Amino acid sequence: MASTEASNIAQSAPPDGTGVIQLDPWLEPFRDALRHRFGLVENWIKTINENEGGLDKFSKGYEKFGFNVNANGDITYREWAPNAVRAYLVGDFNNWDVTAHPMTKDGFGVWEVTVPSKDGVPAIPHDSKVKIAMDIPSGERIYRIPAWIKRVVQDLEVSPIYESVFWNPPESERYKFKHSRPKKPESLRIYEAHVGISSPETRVATYKEFTKNMLPRIKYLGYNAIQLMAIMEHAYYASFGYQVNNFFAASSRYGTPDELKELIDTAHSMGLTVLLDVVHSHASKNVDDGLNMFDGTDHLYFHEGGKGRHDLWDSRLFNYGHHEVLRFLLSNLRFWMEEYGFDGFRFDGVTSMLYVHHGIGTGFSGGYHEYFGPSVDDEGVMYLTLANEMLHTLYPDCITVAEDVSGMPALCLPHSLGGVGFDYRLAMAIPDMYIKLLKEKSDSEWEMGNLAFTLTNRRHGEKTIAYAESHDQALVGDKTLMMWLCDKEMYTHMSVLTEFTPTIERGMALHKMIRLVTHGLGGEGYLNFEGNEFGHPEWLDFPRAGNNNSFWYARRQLNLTEDHLLRYKFLNEFDRGMQLTEEKYGWLHSPQAYVSLKHEIDKVLAFERAGLLWIFNFHPTESFTDYRVGVEQAGTYRIVLDTDDPEFGGFGRNLKETRFFTTDMPWNGRSNYLQVYLPTRTALVCTPSTFSPPLAIHELTEASMQVFALEETL
Repeated sequence: MASTEASNIAQSAPPDGTGVIQLDPWLEPFRDALRHRFGLVENWIKTINENEGGLDKFSKGYEKFGFNVNANGDITYREWAPNAVRAYLVGDFNNWDVTAHPMTKDGFGVWEVTVPSKDGVPAIPHDSKVKIAMDIPSGERIYRIPAWIKRVVQDLEVSPIYESVFWNPPESERYKFKHSRPKKPESLRIYEAHVGISSPETRVATYKEFTKNMLPRIKYLGYNAIQLMAIMEHAYYASFGYQVNNFFAASSRYGTPDELKELIDTAHSMGLTVLLDVVHSHASKNVDDGLNMFDGTDHLYFHEGGKGRHDLWDSRLFNYGHHEVLRFLLSNLRFWMEEYGFDGFRFDGVTSMLYVHHGIGTGFSGGYHEYFGPSVDDEGVMYLTLANEMLHTLYPDCITVAEDVSGMPALCLPHSLGGVGFDYRLAMAIPDMYIKLLKEKSDSEWEMGNLAFTLTNRRHGEKTIAYAESHDQALVGDKTLMMWLCDKEMYTHMSVLTEFTPTIERGMALHKMIRLVTHGLGGEGYLNFEGNEFGHPEWLDFPRAGNNNSFWYARRQLNLTEDHLLRYKFLNEFDRGMQLTEEKYGWLHSPQAYVSLKHEIDKVLAFERAGLLWIFNFHPTESFTDYRVGVEQAGTYRIVLDTDDPEFGGFGRNLKETRFFTTDMPWNGRSNYLQVYLPTRTALVCTPSTFSPPLAIHELTEASMQVFALEETL
């Protein structure tokens, strides 16, 4: 496999970051640029080793900064604010008296104060409000939420501005983790979810409710990883969590930190890996409850002036080349791993971090000159590499995913080869393709060659997560695939008691086929956004002024799958069948597929992957009897997944017991062929009877055993 090839090259790669050229000779003209990037990271590692005792110690900044309770009950508070002339710790505990707890400043601009305990009991009560007050050179006194605060709360009836609290619950009330992290999945099947919308009710759902209601649903569907969105605290709910105010605080609108820990620990008990959607690409421009203008300057954590502002996002941009900013961000990653038990991260907005133009007004043609030179933000590349190096060194099973639209080479290769170090990148061109097809093409105009090319157009040796649609396509202003396919008929004809109209029939058929071809052909991982697996009928729109602060669309109608009179249950069961079949055969961690047929007239696509034969008939009207398909391995083939199965809302035109027999004659570049019945708008996944699953029976998960039990009864 490609990852094995990369590992082999890494063992003999030159120690200057140019090993990637052995994987991709087209990078040869950029050898010096690769060396420069590699050297920048190495220099920072050397600096951190010499001055901070290494990345391990450096990335535990939360043990020094912010509030820390000593063994004797004393509380030490430290904050980096070099522009401040004087600083004071204030709060409910000292009646907001600035004279009570003045802070002292060291030569690096770090302020410190220790609040003595009272007979061994911390003097600042748990859950009481605190702030830092600072006098700045202009003579103004400013009040700020501590940058490293672990808990902030909002009372919308009083003010939209968050208040910071000292979070220090009694030992007896703290959640204790009971379960170890799951083993890193070979095949990554991600369920992208948002706690607040995870209920049919028009309100913000809670961590407790997600644990009770969503975790069993996700487990049932066969996913092995959850990607939690909007966890890092954000003042504006409608920002979807992408305007972070407080980087170390878990959002209080869903519950307490301990309830989030219980959620993650319970997920681990089910064998589910949990990833955090981390936002280090930018920060909220809020001053009163964010990092902006923290010490009275606009260039503490961020670049000064226009360089520190994102024009489209209306937010602030980090200065990744600053020592203390690196401490803050690396420690932030470490904190979420250590304190909450997350297993890795999906890094948001990576394209913005990689380029000085942030991807604004720029299209990427794939020309290598776009990935090197003055348009690249070397410090952003350096930070991402350093973050991945730190995470994968300290946590070998950590998973990192990059949201990058540019296709930068070596993004998903280790630093030792000259890469940035991510495990996966998102295949962002795939959902764009589907939207374009549904908006601009009739079904008869779909090109099998273009479909296969887009799904397989990924960098050799770098892993990709494919998806048909994510939260981006669910947002108001766009439509989910099911809405594009069925539109208003979803409100009138998704009941089994109503007519199975041509529109609903087409929509359900293509919804399943699009997901299956994406899963099988599109990458080394798969992602689905909450509710899209069953064709959620409405878009996503958070309460805001433009919709009279309504929660009507800020929810997921998960109850639709539980009504046996609605056709949503069929799509839900198909998604489950797809995930469980992958669990058994492991195509996501198998080599890329061999595509043997892209027939533009018949609209038939066929390929082989993981020992399975995949056949898709996208033709809108034609069914084919005895359709000849090439296959390399001879034998008797049986169906393991059929989009036309009645269990999935289909017509059952191929019986489950059907067997296909190969003929020893070359066809479409393969050594054998078989003949199958291909009804219109259906897909089959078949396995030879001689196929041996990649795992022994005793090694299979319970989900896989369910698939075995189902098939062995046939």
